[in-house]
Amino acid sequence: MGSFSIWHWLIVLVIVMLVFGTKKLRNIGQDLGGAVKGFKDGMKPGDESKEQTPEQIAQAAAATEKTVDVHAKDVNK
Repeated sequence: MGSFSIWHWLIVLVIVMLVFGTKKLRNIGQDLGGAVKGFKDGMKPGDESKEQTPEQIAQAAAATEKTVDVHAKDVNK
């Protein structure tokens, strides 16, 4: 029982396509490609242009201070 020939792999590919369908396989490929791209982007050294200036940090803090936290109550109880 040596190595598989090209015909074995083609039969396996046809069976996989019949079981999962081409749309599902395409979605899996896109998800995997996006994950690999995100990993590569995460491994790149930091870009100085992406760092926030002190003014931007202060503006973000001021924006969060204006946020109102509200809890909804169920009146049907």
